[in-house]
Amino acid sequence: MQDLLWYQYALIGLIFCWSGFVRSSLGFGGAVLALPFLLLVLDEPLVFLPLVAVHLLIFSSWIAWRGHRQIQQTGNTGDSNIDWRYLKRALAIMIVPKLIGVVGLLTLPAELMTAVIFVIVIVYGASYALNRPFRSRSKTVDVVLLALGGYVSGASLIGAPLIVAVFASHVAKHQLRDTLFVLWFILVVIKMVSFIIAGVDLQLEHHLWLLPCAMVGHVLGERVHQALLGARSEVFFRVLGVVLVAVSLVGLATSVG
Repeated sequence: MQDLLWYQYALIGLIFCWSGFVRSSLGFGGAVLALPFLLLVLDEPLVFLPLVAVHLLIFSSWIAWRGHRQIQQTGNTGDSNIDWRYLKRALAIMIVPKLIGVVGLLTLPAELMTAVIFVIVIVYGASYALNRPFRSRSKTVDVVLLALGGYVSGASLIGAPLIVAVFASHVAKHQLRDTLFVLWFILVVIKMVSFIIAGVDLQLEHHLWLLPCAMVGHVLGERVHQALLGARSEVFFRVLGVVLVAVSLVGLATSVG
């Protein structure tokens, strides 16, 4: 990412600001709502995935820690902001598909991986646009969605909608956000280890300016978090879904062409 034009760097900074905003306001989606835009700027997934992964590590651990501190300050020591029991159960299902997805990312051509990412995002976006997001309705469906979410997160870090569909059915509302962030942290650590072993460039120098961009979005997202989760506006998610589908279709056409 050394030879880009100034406006490309500006766009990347804005997209990472958007990613931080979505991550802190929704509790998920920082990757799935940023990668399609990033790939339109530079069609190389392995350039951006390490950057997104590091941001997930930093902000997920920060938010989970803040949630723990808030519970301690209220004096309710018998409660927890994280559902460790269900987290362990889900990880047991997801770990093998996760590793398979990581291997697929490191062996498939960048063009094919880009196309796969856009197709997955189109499916996610269409489900939101039609107001029919993925839902978990049985134990079998739970296992399938968690396994598929683990694989997709291993391949591209955008398995959150599938995973959230299951966790939302089994984790208490006040624990859901922080439990998901602990899960993201664990899954991203696995991906980062695989990147290091494979010799992938972690783009360390670009963290110096992209982390502040993500921080701006994170702070803004924190301010609207309570209101957004309370409203859960169908209109918001439908518009978001339409935008995702439109952007991904353009990106898919560009990558294929």
